[in-house]
Amino acid sequence: MLNRFKKIDWLMMLILVAFMVISTLVVRSATHNDPLYYHFDVKTLTYYAVGFGVVLLMVLVDYRLLLKSWYVWYALGIALLIAVFFFAPVRNGARSWFELPGGLTFQPAEFMKIILILSVAAVLGRRQGDPLRMRTDVMAIAAVSFVPFILVMIQPDLGNAMIYIFIVLGMLWIGNVRYTYVTIGLVAVVGGLILFVTLFNTFNTDIKNYLDDHEKSHWYQRINTFIHPEEASADERRQSEYAQIAIGSGGLAGDGYMKGESKNRKFIPYPYSDSIFVVIGEEFGFQGAAVLLLLYFIFIYRMILIAYQCYDLRGSFIIIGIASMMVFQIFQNIGMMIGLMPITGITLPFISYGGTSLLLNMLSIGLIFSIRAHQEKYTMDD
Repeated sequence: MLNRFKKIDWLMMLILVAFMVISTLVVRSATHNDPLYYHFDVKTLTYYAVGFGVVLLMVLVDYRLLLKSWYVWYALGIALLIAVFFFAPVRNGARSWFELPGGLTFQPAEFMKIILILSVAAVLGRRQGDPLRMRTDVMAIAAVSFVPFILVMIQPDLGNAMIYIFIVLGMLWIGNVRYTYVTIGLVAVVGGLILFVTLFNTFNTDIKNYLDDHEKSHWYQRINTFIHPEEASADERRQSEYAQIAIGSGGLAGDGYMKGESKNRKFIPYPYSDSIFVVIGEEFGFQGAAVLLLLYFIFIYRMILIAYQCYDLRGSFIIIGIASMMVFQIFQNIGMMIGLMPITGITLPFISYGGTSLLLNMLSIGLIFSIRAHQEKYTMDD
C-alpha cells in the first residue's frame, strides 16, 4: 500500500494545495459582502478536504477494474442523465442538478465526463495503438459519445456538451485515427454546422416560440447570441463588457485582495463560480492571472508526462482525455471573460466554487495517480 502512495506525483499534489488556497481566498473575496453566500469559502475547504480523500483513495484502486466494467458505469451515467428530466428542478433555465439533503446538489453531466473518458479509452484500447477502423472503432466511439451529448444538450447544458466533444477529439487524436477519417469528420462537422445555422436562421421565429412554450428560452438565447452576437441581449453584452473592464482595471498588480469590488463587477453574475477569473484579474492583476496560468501549464505538463511514461496505452488515453477536458475548460472559461469565447456555464477547474465540479476534478487526478501507481503490474492480458 505504501508503495502506491510513493508513486504519487507530489508536484501535482503541491499544485492542488496551491489551487485550494487560491480558490478559498478568491471565493471568500467574491462572497464576503453577500449574506446568502457568506460561508462558501468554508464549503470550498470542505469540498477540498473530501477531494483529497478521494484522490488518496483512488491511488489504491486499480484503474483497470474501472475499464473492465466501463459499460456498467456508462449505463449508470446515461440513467442519471435521463433521470434529471423527471426529478431535477429547473435552475437557471436548465434541468441539470439533483437537489440533495443539506442544501447540496449533484450534476450528472459532470460525472458523465469521467465515464465518457473511461468508455472511449476502453474502445481505443482494443486496437493497442494500431490505426483506428471506421466501423468498429470510430463509429463505436461516435455512438458512445452521441447519446450523452444529446441528453446534455436537451437539458440544456451547452457548456458540458462542448466539453464532451473536445474530450473525444483529444482521445481520437492520440488514439491513432487516420487522417482520412479526420478529413471526413471535419467535412461532416462543418457541413452539419452550416446546415444547423441555415435551419436556425430560416425557422428562427418558430424555434423561439417552441422553446418559449417549453420553458427553454435560455437555450434559444445562448444559441442565438453565439450565431448573432450583435443581437445579444443587453444583459449578456453587459456581462461580457463589464468582465473585460473589471479585468483590465486590475492592471499589472491588481487592486489588492478584497479591494476589487468595482462597480463593474456588480453587473457580473456568479463571481464566485463561472466568473471567478474576473475577481482574480481585478484584485491580483496580470501578475496574479499569469501565476495561475503557469500553475495550470505545469499541471497539464505533468499529466502529459505521466501519459508518455505509461506502458498501458489505455492509461495514456484516459490521461489525455482528462487533460483535454481541463485544457478546454480553462480556455473556454477565461476566453469568455475576456471576450474571445461565447458565454457558457463552464467553471474554472479547481478555482470556481462548486462541489460536483471540484470533486469530479479531484477524482480525475486520483485516476491519473492510480494509472501511475499500477503500471508495474501491467500485462497485455489485463
